[in-house]
Parts: sequence; C-alpha cells; structure tokens
Amino acid sequence: MADLAIAQDLTANVIASGEGASSERLRFLYIKLVEHLHAFVREVELTPEEWLAGIRFLTATGQKCDDVRQEFILLSDTLGVSMLVDSLASRVASAGTESTVLGPFFTTDAPDVARGDEIARLRKGIPLAVTGSVRDPEGTPIANAAIEVWEVDGDGLYDVQYADRTVPDCRARVHTSADGTFAFGATLPVSYSIPGDGPVGAMLAALGRHTMRPAHMHFALGAPGFVPLTTAIYVNGDPYIDSDAVFGVKASLVGDYVEHAGGRYTLHRDFVLVPERVRAAT
Repeated sequence: MADLAIAQDLTANVIASGEGASSERLRFLYIKLVEHLHAFVREVELTPEEWLAGIRFLTATGQKCDDVRQEFILLSDTLGVSMLVDSLASRVASAGTESTVLGPFFTTDAPDVARGDEIARLRKGIPLAVTGSVRDPEGTPIANAAIEVWEVDGDGLYDVQYADRTVPDCRARVHTSADGTFAFGATLPVSYSIPGDGPVGAMLAALGRHTMRPAHMHFALGAPGFVPLTTAIYVNGDPYIDSDAVFGVKASLVGDYVEHAGGRYTLHRDFVLVPERVRAAT
C-alpha cells in the first residue's frame, strides 16, 4: 500500500509541475497525458525491462524518419490514432466528403499539371483516366480549387521509395475549371505493403498483423473560404478493403474504377468541400 501511495503522490507531483504551462490547453493536455500514462504503467505493472524496450522502440522509430519517410506517422496510422484524430476533427464537416489519413508519403514537390495531363510520368502500370468535380454542399461549383493527388505506381511503390528518384512521379497538383470539374491521367492503383523494414513493421509482425493497404488514390483539396480536405478513393473489391493496416477505409470512400475495352480504366469522383463559416458556427 505504501508503494501505491508513493505512486499516486508521484503522479500528483508531476501534474503539479505543469502549473506554469503557457496556455490552458497545453496544461490540460499535459495533465491528461500524465494521468493516462501513469495509469497505464500502474495497470499493467510495467517492468523496467519493458519500459526500456519501449524507449528503444521509440528511439528506433525516430531514427527511421528522414525527409521522405515519417515512421512516427506510420506508427500513428497503424495504431489507429491518425484515424481517431481525423474522425474527431471532421465531425463539423458532415455535409462534405469524408476525410481519411494523410499517410507517410505526402510530399510538397508535386508539380502543377494542366487539365487532362498525365501524373504517371514513368507510366509504370495500367492507364487510368480520372474525372470529377468539386462543389459546395448546395451543389455550386468551386472554380480553381487545388487538388493534390498522389498514388503508388503499378509496382506498389511511391516515388519516394525509389533510391534513384530524380523527379516526382504518380503525384501532381491539378486545378478545377470554371465549372468546378477536373481531369487527369494516372495509373490504376494497386494494393501494397506499408514499409515493413522498420520498427513499425517489426511491431506488426510481433502482433501477427499484416502490412497491406487496399488500392487507393490520395486527394488533398483546398479552396479559399473552404475547410481543407484530405481523403482517398479506394478500389471497390480490393481484397484488403476490410483489413486495411492503417484503418483508413470508410464506406463512402470506396469507388468504382471501371474497366473498358483495351485495358484502360476510368474513375469519376465528385467531391464536396464545406465552407469555413460552417466550421466557425459549430
């Protein structure tokens, strides 16, 4: 009992040390983090060996990060934290297209392409023609909305996973026309494995979990006066649609990639952005 009392006093002392936090929100987050973290340690009776293993795991996770790979985002994704944060943040956008995880392979060097241009410059995969529109909840077209698009190539790899990458591939920025529509050429998405060569991959293997994601194409949309949207459109019928390693699939984001004669595919998708004033009023 004495040891338990000491532990409780320790938690109270650690919480009290945050009284001088620079904001009430920071103080609140600090208190709740300490409360839940200490409660976890007490509940599982964490051993020194397990604590050290956890420290080593987090250290290795940080060491695996670089300019093109974010292992901590991958960890957050595979623990369902990214989707939980996304779900809480997107409650105000119920009138718009649903969001999903950003993923660890977004980059800021996507080139602008004209309407109808190809984003798969190396043409590794099955051709796909993508069309769609961006509108507000009332159906009014949103002109000149920016759409960041990125996907794996036909081999199931993002361009940044290639050591000899010199230019962006299978990623671009497109804009809507005056009528809110857009069009570009791409590659038919394929299911792929998230990186399994780091600490997150080792964690999943130890848990008996697979590393596969269902085929999808990422979209990040924005326009002045509207809430930014990060989402993806998943391939209907993909074998991993119900067991996504990062829990990113939502039923409304499963789309039909339609096969046509000659081995070509098409995807048509309409997106709805929510005005900022709606979020401000919530």
